[in-house]
Amino acid sequence: MRAEQYLAPETLAQLAPFELRAKMVVEGAMNGMHSSPRQGAAVEFASHRQYTPGDGIRHLDWRVFARTDKLYVKEYRQETNLDIVVLVDGSGSMRFGTLGAKAGWGGTRAQEGANRWTKYDHATAAAAAVSFLALAQRDRVGVAIFSDGLHGGVRKSGAPDQWRAIVRCLASEPVEGAVQWTKVADQALAQNHGHALYIVISDFLAPPAEIRAGLARIAHRGNDAILLCTLDHAELDFPMDEQAPFEGLEGEAAIDVDTRVARAAYLDALQAHLDEVRRAARDFGFDLAVFDTHESVGPVLSATLARREAFSRRRSAR
Repeated sequence: MRAEQYLAPETLAQLAPFELRAKMVVEGAMNGMHSSPRQGAAVEFASHRQYTPGDGIRHLDWRVFARTDKLYVKEYRQETNLDIVVLVDGSGSMRFGTLGAKAGWGGTRAQEGANRWTKYDHATAAAAAVSFLALAQRDRVGVAIFSDGLHGGVRKSGAPDQWRAIVRCLASEPVEGAVQWTKVADQALAQNHGHALYIVISDFLAPPAEIRAGLARIAHRGNDAILLCTLDHAELDFPMDEQAPFEGLEGEAAIDVDTRVARAAYLDALQAHLDEVRRAARDFGFDLAVFDTHESVGPVLSATLARREAFSRRRSAR
């Protein structure tokens, strides 16, 4: 397996101008790029405070002293690293795809026997891209595959070989079962202590109340999250014009559907569902972006990162 086959050069070029920012203040062990609550000698100047006996003189601001004849100490806000947990939906519905497999793509078990570019393959491409970006920032990254629980993953690390370990995991895990959102959230939180940025990649085709309950658990611990909703083009546009049987991928019974009659109602229902998921994300302060699997992951990821960078700049300007 060549890990390079899971990250397209054009995606890397599209993401190169951006940074993966957290909305919350984070704790970390290394100097990085995210705001830390600690004050001390570090990277970013924060404020002055008046000198008190016992303070070291190394950080006295002599220019302020020359103007005011008073001693002030420079304080700095430490920039630190971030823990990032990428949760990838490996349930049966993620095996769906209507685009042929991409030439040169490394492949996943979701493609077995179908030779199709599935929602899971698209999710893997997005996960590989954000993991590569985060590791380049010296953040610690971990990955978990989920359906009725967590059933595969790589523990958080910033080690040099971490990205290859992540790609191997994404490529080799089975894609089956149905998602249990609260169980997945509880297990992910149990494995990851402290604040983290969770990147959840899924088709989010589940009752909105279940999704909201899972997100509530993540938010309750003071974590941040980005939700990447991955849907096939046929699911987003429903371009069919025939009477056809529809078979569920998670144990549902097959039903005959006249797509010409059902199309308008289906698209309305899908939009209403996505609005509910988007509302849940917004209520917890999370971001949501929607992928079309027939398009590159780069533009959607770039737009999401740009919004978060703008948020970070506005917060820093306060």
